[in-house]
Amino acid sequence: MRFRPAVASGSISLLLTSGLIALLVSSAPRPSYAPVSESLRLMDVMEPPSPAMAPSSPALAEYSIAPYGAPENTERYDGRPVAPIQWVATNPASTFSVDVDTGSYANVRRFLNHGETPPPEAVRTEEMINYFRYDYPRPTDRSQPFSVTTSISTTPWNPESRLLRIGLRAYDVTTAARPRANLVFLVDVSGSMDDPDKLPLVKTALSRLADRLRPDDRVSIVVYAGNAGMVLKPTADKDAVKAALGRLSAGGSTAGGEGIQLAYDTARSTFMKGGVNRIFLATDGDFNVGISDTKALEALVKSNRDDGITLTTLGFGEGNYNEAMMEHIADLGNGNYAYIDSAMEAGKVLDEQLSATLVTVAKDVKVQVEFNPAEVKQYRLIGYENRALAEEDFNNDSVDAGDIGAGHQVTALYEVMPADAKGWADERRYAPKLTSPRGGGTELGFVKLRYKLPDGQQSRLITRPVPASLMTSAAAPSGDMAFVAAVAAFGQRLRGDTFLGSFSLADARALAGNQQGIWREEFVRLTRLADKRCTGD
Repeated sequence: MRFRPAVASGSISLLLTSGLIALLVSSAPRPSYAPVSESLRLMDVMEPPSPAMAPSSPALAEYSIAPYGAPENTERYDGRPVAPIQWVATNPASTFSVDVDTGSYANVRRFLNHGETPPPEAVRTEEMINYFRYDYPRPTDRSQPFSVTTSISTTPWNPESRLLRIGLRAYDVTTAARPRANLVFLVDVSGSMDDPDKLPLVKTALSRLADRLRPDDRVSIVVYAGNAGMVLKPTADKDAVKAALGRLSAGGSTAGGEGIQLAYDTARSTFMKGGVNRIFLATDGDFNVGISDTKALEALVKSNRDDGITLTTLGFGEGNYNEAMMEHIADLGNGNYAYIDSAMEAGKVLDEQLSATLVTVAKDVKVQVEFNPAEVKQYRLIGYENRALAEEDFNNDSVDAGDIGAGHQVTALYEVMPADAKGWADERRYAPKLTSPRGGGTELGFVKLRYKLPDGQQSRLITRPVPASLMTSAAAPSGDMAFVAAVAAFGQRLRGDTFLGSFSLADARALAGNQQGIWREEFVRLTRLADKRCTGD
């Protein structure tokens, strides 16, 4: 049983009767509301709620959440097995789409803070790594929107192998310099959102974003519960936005597909050419009325993304959280996915990193690494299992891939086995004959990146050779490289990665060392919590 402060309901209540949504509005000043159709109308004039309907004062609420795996817990994840070892002789190229999402890390933190072991299917190691910032150089020229960095170290959990890190850093955009924004807040106010860590936290999160509005920005608010309706017409008035958010309360079932369609229609009606046109979907993902099939929702989002309206999904709550849907539709909507488990996380995503969330600097970003069989016997990519692409997809501009926002960083970590090492598996008896690589013995591998500019249709190519000398001179990881390796080991250990051998969570904590800054210090604390959960110490 968990104890959490209950948050008093706002003074807007949704009544679902005869297919209509009605809003009970207090006597406080309110922003303008608009009807959206003849069959779905928001009442402009309502009496204040009676005392019997008035919200009670905040109190300590007691409620229990069934642990993940229990029949009462309906959380859904799209977990993938740990990626297998690849032989360079037969599969020299590794291709994947970039991933700037961070939701998995925040969700893992929620499990650990609540005394639970995160299920392996909820852990995506690339999102754990990409939650943090590293010392990658800024791009020197905006015609190439991100810098590319490669580095190699020894592997803390395997003396035979090496770690190859590839880091991207996009150029930054200040609030004053970013394009003006046309934003639609799509808020789930169904009954499943009536928990302290759901709708009340949504209000806090979106209010943080509203505080960052410029006078030339516009925000609309759409809600859905049984049916969908517009609560706030486009406005640049921060106080009006926050007042409308503050009056929302939860009740009813969910018609998420209908809400998303109305949000797209709203964004399209106020479309800003050359600006940021984005929908922020805030929900637990528990769509139980209307379009409830993930594939159908994906089709809806995919059919609208080419209009230049992107989609960011913000996940909330537990017990019924549908992360599988949240991540997939954000990917298809050319946006990003974050999980909000606290007001601090809301500030990180929607305040500190707002430019990265809003402004896309490169789209359809793909990475391909080709390893030289003269230098590398085997390799594995740590994470990115659900971002893997076919080798031929790299040059195919019609294949969708991840986008990078202003200031975003992306890190990929390979574990590679030198050609003269024993390796993870025995030599093959009938191994194919190797041809002499173009790089000879001077290159360990070749890194290629493809991307499109935000308004471009044809991809551009960046290439970087990785000198073989970096592998022979590799030292133990230190600084940022040590921290990246520690986070990778933490994620892979939670996933049950057998290639870590005896490398433990305590070893990952020791590798991270003493860290400064709230987020890195918190990581060290989480390794202790995970260690306690796994060992019982």
